[in-house]
Amino acid sequence: MIPRIHEQGSNTLGLLHYLYGKGTHEEHIDPHLVASFDGMAPDPGRDPSVTKKDLQHLLDQPLSLLAADQRPAQHVWHCSVRAAPDDPILSDEQWGDIARRMVAATGIDPGDGAGCRWAAVRHADDHIHIIATLVREDGRRPDHHRSGKRAQAECRLIEKELGLHQIAPGDGTAAKRATSAERHKAERQGRERPAREELRETVRRAVAGAASEEEFFDRLAAAGLLIRKRVAPSGDLLGYKVALPDDRNKDDEPVFYAGSTLAPDLSLPRIRERWALSAEAAASADGSGPEQPALPAVTGPAFARRRATDATWQALLIIDHGDDGTAAAQIAAAGEILDALAKTSAAHTRAELRKAAFAFERASRSHIKAVRGHDHALRQAARDLVHSGPALGRGEDGATTAMLIDMAFFLAIAAANWHARKHHSQQAAAAREAAEHLRAAYEAAAAGSMAILRQRGHRLAPRVRQRQAGLLHQVLPEQAEQVLAEADWPALAATLDDAQRAGHDPAALLTEAAQRRELDTADSISDVLVWRLRRSAHLPALPESPRDSSARGNRRTPSPAPTTPAATSAVNDSRHQR
Repeated sequence: MIPRIHEQGSNTLGLLHYLYGKGTHEEHIDPHLVASFDGMAPDPGRDPSVTKKDLQHLLDQPLSLLAADQRPAQHVWHCSVRAAPDDPILSDEQWGDIARRMVAATGIDPGDGAGCRWAAVRHADDHIHIIATLVREDGRRPDHHRSGKRAQAECRLIEKELGLHQIAPGDGTAAKRATSAERHKAERQGRERPAREELRETVRRAVAGAASEEEFFDRLAAAGLLIRKRVAPSGDLLGYKVALPDDRNKDDEPVFYAGSTLAPDLSLPRIRERWALSAEAAASADGSGPEQPALPAVTGPAFARRRATDATWQALLIIDHGDDGTAAAQIAAAGEILDALAKTSAAHTRAELRKAAFAFERASRSHIKAVRGHDHALRQAARDLVHSGPALGRGEDGATTAMLIDMAFFLAIAAANWHARKHHSQQAAAAREAAEHLRAAYEAAAAGSMAILRQRGHRLAPRVRQRQAGLLHQVLPEQAEQVLAEADWPALAATLDDAQRAGHDPAALLTEAAQRRELDTADSISDVLVWRLRRSAHLPALPESPRDSSARGNRRTPSPAPTTPAATSAVNDSRHQR
């Protein structure tokens, strides 16, 4: 059940005309009162002898207790309360009780006999509107400070008592929802989403991996947004606003939104925090000091995805074993990875990756302050993804995309578990929702690559397949039968064979891959182990066929980035902590 406190107004009759009218799309059906301050207010919806003006006069009578110059300019209080789509249809009596509880909880009519006058109108099955005059019967103003939070708390109690869908309580860090007017405007204009949500997604993508204000604003301009900067008399940049070119008001002017109104972490000061550390501090934070060899430059989408997978794995370890500030930083930067991945994904994975990034946005913020600098590796990985350009949905590009999405899925699960331990209900739910979209994106991304690896596994000699099955029983005795029954077991067998041919000890690799993280949340253990093995052994995500190798001639792809000493140390540390 969602309450929404609307902006205060000055026109009681105008709001009553809306509540008792047909609605913008003829959606209002049988408008009528379900409750009022005294239980006897006239109802212009059911009584033909009563007008809306009659009800307006009754509600506004307390204004006459004050001199004209002492009356509040914005005296109309408006609250809507909406049930969840899967909730049962409530009766008028139930909605009336809900209205009385809402005005009591918010301080509009606390039950002291001198509260504000109010009325609750129902014009649809799933919600009511409460209108009140913000002057009490004794001429004083009501104590309705923080009425939104009070309303939310009361709705949580109502949900439990009536057995309704229970919404996770918020903590004030969520992005502002689109207003009903913004949603109706989007519907009229045929937009998929309100302008506010579209702008928030575009700005988040522009931030992902950006290294400076100049790059950030260049990306906004390239995305086609209108930009208005707020500059101090000294010339310092204080903030920014953005607008969609075709989203205009009644005067045909663009509707601008400040970054801070799109999301708390999209204000210019909050974005600047991501760039605050010097290069030396960032290098120190991610463990790659000056004595370590520089990583090779990213030269293509597949290589960028491999590097991002490595960074994501390091982030998983920090979320599991780091302190709160560093874990929060990793989760915040994980949002940039998802934004960058959605921006550069192939068409058949783009929709689910966009949904995953959109959902995870809520999980990227909490009251635990992120310690910036520790997110340098992930932010650099996001930057690499963006600068490497769009990936093809096939070959090494497609396989490394599946590898990264697989790791991102586990990162989303880790974020959900971390938030759950901190009792961040909304963030945990958002991370789990993102994980489900990542699961769907993985299935689309991995289908072709896993089919090729399965074929290679089926072509292995029987004695080789038998040897790999014996190895599986040796390393994973409790899960071996489950893995052998999975459709992608042949792909894992082929990967173990590739690792052995490349000079690795397959038993040691498999042991390490299985210990890295739990496998219970995986739909297919084989799939997870395939990507973990191919990444840690630096095998091509998708081995070339002889035909592909011949076609390439003497061309060479860059070698994968070596595992950094910091990453190796982190893996070893995690083993000791288990």
